[in-house]
Amino acid sequence: PIKIFFLQFKSPLILILIVAAAISFFINYHRGEGYVDSVLIIIIVLASGIAGFVQDYKAEEAIEALKKMASPKAKVIRGEKEMEIKASNIVPGDLILLEGGDIVPADSKIIEGKAEVDESVLTGESRSIHKKENDDIYSSCSILSGRIIAEVYATAMKTKVGKIAEKMQDIKEDETPFQRHMKKFSNKLVLGTGFIIILTFMAGANKFGFLETGLIAVSLAVAAIPEGLPAVITLALSLGAKNMVAKNALIRKLSITESIGSINTICTDKTGTLTEGNMKVKDVWCPGNNNTIKTLSYQCSYYCNNAKKIYKEGEKKWTGDETDIALKKYSSKNIKTEGERKGEISFTSERKMMSVMQKLEGKNIIFTKGAPEIIIEKCQFVAKSEKNKILSKKEKKEILEKNKELAKKGFRILALAFKENKELSEDKLVFISLIYLNDPVRAEAKKSVRECQAAGIRTIMITGDNPLTAQAIANEVNIMSDKVYIGKDLDKMRGAEIDKILAGNNNIFARTSPFHKLRILTSLKNQGQVVAMTGDGVNDALALKKSDVGVAMGIKGTEVSKQASDIILLDDNFSTIRNSILEGRRIFDNIRKFVNYLLTCNLAEVIVILVATLTLPFVALYPVQILWINLITDGLVALALSIDPAKPNIMKRSPRGKNEGIINKKLGLLIVVNGVIMSIVLLAMFFSAIKLGEETARTMLFTGFILDEFVRLGLIKYNENLKSIKDWFLNKFLIFSLLFSLSLQLMVIYTPLGNYFNIVPLGVKEWLILISFTLLGLLLGIIATKTINKFVK
Repeated sequence: PIKIFFLQFKSPLILILIVAAAISFFINYHRGEGYVDSVLIIIIVLASGIAGFVQDYKAEEAIEALKKMASPKAKVIRGEKEMEIKASNIVPGDLILLEGGDIVPADSKIIEGKAEVDESVLTGESRSIHKKENDDIYSSCSILSGRIIAEVYATAMKTKVGKIAEKMQDIKEDETPFQRHMKKFSNKLVLGTGFIIILTFMAGANKFGFLETGLIAVSLAVAAIPEGLPAVITLALSLGAKNMVAKNALIRKLSITESIGSINTICTDKTGTLTEGNMKVKDVWCPGNNNTIKTLSYQCSYYCNNAKKIYKEGEKKWTGDETDIALKKYSSKNIKTEGERKGEISFTSERKMMSVMQKLEGKNIIFTKGAPEIIIEKCQFVAKSEKNKILSKKEKKEILEKNKELAKKGFRILALAFKENKELSEDKLVFISLIYLNDPVRAEAKKSVRECQAAGIRTIMITGDNPLTAQAIANEVNIMSDKVYIGKDLDKMRGAEIDKILAGNNNIFARTSPFHKLRILTSLKNQGQVVAMTGDGVNDALALKKSDVGVAMGIKGTEVSKQASDIILLDDNFSTIRNSILEGRRIFDNIRKFVNYLLTCNLAEVIVILVATLTLPFVALYPVQILWINLITDGLVALALSIDPAKPNIMKRSPRGKNEGIINKKLGLLIVVNGVIMSIVLLAMFFSAIKLGEETARTMLFTGFILDEFVRLGLIKYNENLKSIKDWFLNKFLIFSLLFSLSLQLMVIYTPLGNYFNIVPLGVKEWLILISFTLLGLLLGIIATKTINKFVK
């Protein structure tokens, strides 16, 4: 907190204000007029620092809370019970259970099982390393395949990666593209302001003297730079991230919050994302259905399976792949003995099959499940009630035809097979059955896909499932495609050929591996698309990392995929992606609104002070008055704009360009034109009021800027094409902030505080003049905004 507080006073702006206080003190000392100005400037600098600290601290707290939510879990055995706990709660001596997709939570020694481990985070070598009993595994490394139990001997900063992290703590994080854009924008603003200050100083030195002109120059600096902008942007992003969490999207990087709105292509998985992920076994089918085959189907479904019940939050819950869970639920009531697992050949997206060796009643039986077209090629026999028989070509054809028939109905189908053998192998298998499962389409998926399409966002389905099943589900959710391509098709293509099919209306890819996802992603990015990629497996990590927005599954996703992602879907739901895009667009729109709001006023302040300095023998606005306008009144309204609700048509417009910044051509023109109009109107009012007295004219100019808050907000809302009066008043905090700003100004004018701001009370005549010129500014602003909207896109 102390560091965050003092960082508020590090910016060039704050340093300029401190210089302003010093100059003001020096001038007043020589005049013998007291030190009210300099004290007020210091008070306002402190107020600004405290406000910035509160906002930054809240943002840091929000990020910390998000990090805690995203922290990995680990399976441990404690008190002979298997349970899931936070990885940060692991202690030396714990027994941890790890399988493909998990990240090792602590340095440990394997006491049972074997696995393929990726140690690239430590060694830089991308090759997997085979690990067995008594081998060490290290924190932050990834389990690619296999299942192991390991005993923890080092945690946190005592691990190998912890020792590296200790040395890296002093390394600063790189700035995000958004931060770099804002920094570049700020630098341009400071350079422009510097030029104007020098010009003003040269023009006013003879007229006002060195010290007075210095004060005017500092006034210009204060007028030109939007003090509240960095804090408001930080808060807008952090509030946006909080809103997304409430809608089941956990943002892992605050800077990505604004970027989500520019997505124009979503590559999504099918199972659990477009569908409910509530897989249930519908039935089994086999040539010559009988009870013997049913028993074998139960056994294969149960034993060739890594789903299990473990303790989560004090109760037993199923964990594992949703298909495995469905098979376990289907078969568990018909299994009388657990037997003993003697070995496993793990499922991978390339092999599309899995096998285990189970010892049952003294026999070693190999059970295999996987994609029917893969399993059928491994089968030499078919199970019959009396005796296994040679699998004929006719029966193979019959099985594959049945597979097609079921797939067309949207079922997920697996083939089951077995054999008795002393060694674990996957040849000469006995075909048991096709087991088909039903995973209903999510009720909201069709609507979400349709809304994304209306918003100019293309949806591409990439699934490891059967192409016919993929086509059936895609049709149901309105993803249209000229053709369904499978992974083998992509393997035969060069990059240019993949570019060609993705440039067309081809949006369904089935029987794919993560390698195919990566090729599709590369092609889309080469075509300039802003891509969100979903993934849940270990091998999805590269595609998630390389995509513009990586989206990991919170329920079925592995820790590796979550660590590689930008967003974690806490409900694995496609509609959550749609909600995130809407929120990202809303945040970006609101950033543009308060940038428009703040810079229009700042430009007008610069023009007014510059013209007044060149034409009048007295100071138009003092630094303390400009600080009051910028920090106390403008800042609160800008903050209110950051929580403005989304525009009614926000999901009916095309995504913005990939490289489009906050201030595009249209917004830049609106700021300049409305800023010039505002300054002309205020100068006209100011010059007409000079005959009422210097202090009265200054007070009217000071108050005119406050009243112009209503004009600027009116123009911003007018620019949104709101359909009803009700839409204008949806943001209650915005209405409150406007009224509060006006109340503060009235308090300054009509209480003794006015003496400290060098202003005087205003009468009815002065208010009538002020309101008349404010309405004129609004009318001219509407005409200008309408004209710009008509001719500039």
